[in-house]
Amino acid sequence: MNAWMKTHREGFAAWTLESSRLSVTIVPELGSKIVSLRNKETGREWLWSSGKPLGNQGYASSFGDGDESGWDEMFPGINACSYPNGPWRGAAVPDHGEVWTLPWDAAAQDGSLRCSVEGRQFPYRLEKVISLASENTLRIDYEVTNDSDAPFSFLWAAHPLLRAEAGMKLRVPDGLKTIAVAYSAEGRLGEFGATRTWPRPDRQGASPHAGGSVDLSVVEPNGGRYAEKYYFADELAEGWAEVCVPDTDEAIAFRFPPEQVPYLAVWANYGGYGGHYHLAIEPATGMLDDLAYAMREGKAATVAPRGKYRWHMEVAVR
Repeated sequence: MNAWMKTHREGFAAWTLESSRLSVTIVPELGSKIVSLRNKETGREWLWSSGKPLGNQGYASSFGDGDESGWDEMFPGINACSYPNGPWRGAAVPDHGEVWTLPWDAAAQDGSLRCSVEGRQFPYRLEKVISLASENTLRIDYEVTNDSDAPFSFLWAAHPLLRAEAGMKLRVPDGLKTIAVAYSAEGRLGEFGATRTWPRPDRQGASPHAGGSVDLSVVEPNGGRYAEKYYFADELAEGWAEVCVPDTDEAIAFRFPPEQVPYLAVWANYGGYGGHYHLAIEPATGMLDDLAYAMREGKAATVAPRGKYRWHMEVAVR
């Protein structure tokens, strides 16, 4: 049986799990951040590092003031906003959510690492159990418990910042043809909420910058200008996405249940935000990063009073 090993990363206590084909390292103190996801057969480290020292500035701090690296959990929102209704009306949802800045409890048993954290502004408990589904596949099982007597709505998204290389290919289910814009540096894809065609957003003419040359399914060079976040506009019938390296046939694939995780987002930063060069595949339970917006539009997940909400994700490397 593959066993989790206690390790250290830049002075923080960490846990590492290895199989014959992959290695993963998690730092529970830093929001249970995954700091490394490596294909042992090829040596490729899939997760991007900013080069900053690991760490953040504490609860409710700006994501940009932290290390900005690796794979964080975004919950119960992404953009900073105020919870719009119910007993928590007006409560602040911090930038990138609450849990990425909080220390999580962690314990290993029988090949699994169980990590958990409790909310600050909201009465929930978020747990995830990380294990190996196969020699090349990591599995993460999530569970949110609502400890209140009122429904609790949330937006969760994975935030695995991947090392980008020009020419990488993004594969998604065939039926996805329309995207909705959450953010676009220089307005290349339009304003918040604008819809465009996938993968070539040139027909609707939201920006003269787009022209006919942009293919969103191909990773662009680091041009120092563009950074974009968009969601596929429709709920998913199939829950998967993949980033491929054509020259080597390496790939990282994300699989998740569309019944519980009905949305898929892409963050592509080609130097337009912080001068960084990376991308992220972000399965999500709600739309367009803003929890208040998602709740108004009926596009947020909700946990019943004293109830639970469960989902999972598998990440395979080749």
